[in-house]
Amino acid sequence: MFYITGDTHGDFSRYIAFAKRMQPTKRDAMIVLGDAGLNYYGDKQDGERKSFVAGFPFTTFCIHGNHEMRPADIPSYKTKEYCGGTVWFEEAYPSILFAKDGEIYALDGLSCIAIGGAYSVDKYYRLARGWPWFDTEQPTEEIKTYVEQQLAKHDNRVDVVLSHTCPIRYEPTEVFIAGIDQSSVDKSTEKWLGRLEERLDYKRWYCGHYHTAKKIDRLQFMYKDIDVLSGR
Repeated sequence: MFYITGDTHGDFSRYIAFAKRMQPTKRDAMIVLGDAGLNYYGDKQDGERKSFVAGFPFTTFCIHGNHEMRPADIPSYKTKEYCGGTVWFEEAYPSILFAKDGEIYALDGLSCIAIGGAYSVDKYYRLARGWPWFDTEQPTEEIKTYVEQQLAKHDNRVDVVLSHTCPIRYEPTEVFIAGIDQSSVDKSTEKWLGRLEERLDYKRWYCGHYHTAKKIDRLQFMYKDIDVLSGR
């Protein structure tokens, strides 16, 4: 069974309660909708978190967020096939997988496309303090083209979209950070997702990024909540 949750930012305490309650096995997987916090520091802190996550019996399947390095830029990562699509993994932590943007995976009988990335509204705050910031946080034009080509092969139909941020019209303005001038925020990814959503035939859309939990139409924002992946 596939479960799904929002951003973890390196805090996987929710896994403990989940494992006790649901008793998951090797056949199960948890989808993290970006900002897992496992490729953030690039040092032993990441390794400690990965060891903790890998200690659970189920697979962790991550969408790319904006507060993390892309696995393609980390030498220890390799690729393999998982549920019909390409994923990134490290041999030291084979149960931790990162989706490749644009890949369409067969998860519990549902066709699910992964579309990661977003703009960091705290970019300059982080840079001023010497904290990590990644210039590859948003999807490149190459990635966008690949996503669109993949969808075109499927007549712009998928059961589920798994993204980090959301289409522009669904932005949860009520949780925007006070004091940030929204005119200074790069919303090119959200606008692009909005154009995709207009022509896409889908059943459910899951996203994280905004640290809120709510549903609008067929779209569901997730944060610390955990649900069963569904196409209804």
